[in-house]
Amino acid sequence: MNQRLAILLRISFAFLDLMVLNVVFLISQYMFDKHIQADERIQYTYFWFFCNLAWLILSWGAGIYRDSYIYSFEKFSRHTMHAFAYFIGIVMLYLAFDKQADLSRLFVISVLTSFAISLLINRFLHLAVHHLFQHKDHITRKVMIIGYNERAKKLATYLEKEPVKTEIIGFCEEERNVTELTHYPIISGLDNVIETSRQHKVTEIFSTISPEQQTGIYSLINQADQACIRFRIIPDLNQFIRKPVYIDYLNDMPVLSLRKEPLDDVANRIKKRLYDLFVSSLIILLVLSWLIPIISILIWLESRGPIFFIQQRSGKNGETFNCIKFRSMKVNKDAHEKQAVKNDSRITRMGKFMRKTNIDELPQFFNVWMSDMSIVGPRPHMLKHTDDYSKLIKQYMIRHFLKPGITGWAQINGCRGETRTVKDMNDRVQYDLWYLENWSLWLDTRIILMTGFNMVRGEKNAY
Repeated sequence: MNQRLAILLRISFAFLDLMVLNVVFLISQYMFDKHIQADERIQYTYFWFFCNLAWLILSWGAGIYRDSYIYSFEKFSRHTMHAFAYFIGIVMLYLAFDKQADLSRLFVISVLTSFAISLLINRFLHLAVHHLFQHKDHITRKVMIIGYNERAKKLATYLEKEPVKTEIIGFCEEERNVTELTHYPIISGLDNVIETSRQHKVTEIFSTISPEQQTGIYSLINQADQACIRFRIIPDLNQFIRKPVYIDYLNDMPVLSLRKEPLDDVANRIKKRLYDLFVSSLIILLVLSWLIPIISILIWLESRGPIFFIQQRSGKNGETFNCIKFRSMKVNKDAHEKQAVKNDSRITRMGKFMRKTNIDELPQFFNVWMSDMSIVGPRPHMLKHTDDYSKLIKQYMIRHFLKPGITGWAQINGCRGETRTVKDMNDRVQYDLWYLENWSLWLDTRIILMTGFNMVRGEKNAY
């Protein structure tokens, strides 16, 4: 509901935040103008451009203007604070790596501090706007609900939590069908819905009774249109499927889906693929180009044999692919079927270090570049494990709707290493399904950063 209002608020606050950043920058530059040399001005211009670009990317990536946050002062403020913390980090990295950026430290501190204060002021402005929506009578929605049943009671609860002030006038139901004390009054039977709505100046009618259950609903829809009252129907989908569903439309035909999949959208898949190509290309050129020769020598000196361990694993849609890793074990016949366990005698000393720090997984950036894998996604399992667990865990194969990843949501939440029980694997599957339904580029970035942190810290389940 209220999508136009949500879009307006999102655009307004995004524009306001960007505007105060530029105002803060211009004021700070004016104050420090006497201390800025003519040949240094170009560096300040570059810094101004970088700050705008960084905030746009970070605020978009953090999703601070999304609908679920924009109506909540606490969520809006908390996610803004997180985005600003990352913004400071990015600015510090820019100043550290750009040796030509000879900027006044006082100027930088002034910009960052003033921007933080301005964001805080904007958030209190958000609180004032929200308060306005809740207390202005001329924007109050007056709602009447047709039917009194479990859906009607749940609907009333949801409407009470709507961001725009919503006044529930009551329920329209035949008195003989009501056998309990209701939270809102029964104000009319089904024969007098429109007249009662006019008397109470109702702006919206929600019907929990479908036209198929009672054909008179069709007549009420037409009468509501004539009375300029919006009529909405809450269908009972439990007649068809007893679990949450997502509704989309193919032209005028409603389509029910069992789960929300952001990566089912072609545009999102293109974004993720470009992101993967960019990051994997950087890793291959800047890290693997010199790391592979060093690791290769260390592996070969301790255990003669191939440098890389290539194993067939389950990929997207259940198709197999060759997963590339640095060899961390002695050459053995059980490598393709037996999972590594704690104190495994097959693991070399160099292999133990690589597995602890995840270095053995780095060659999989070639898999990403070749489109067999993504940087973030469900970890690919051995073919035997896929065959075994798909028979034991009902939702196991759903994780294969996505490309497998070098790291994933399950891994940064501690689900990695040996799977001793079916529950261990089921926990991983649940994390993978959550990722499938909640994917965003910002979530991918967060998982990558957390993986890097865990590599430095080390993980107890990595062996």
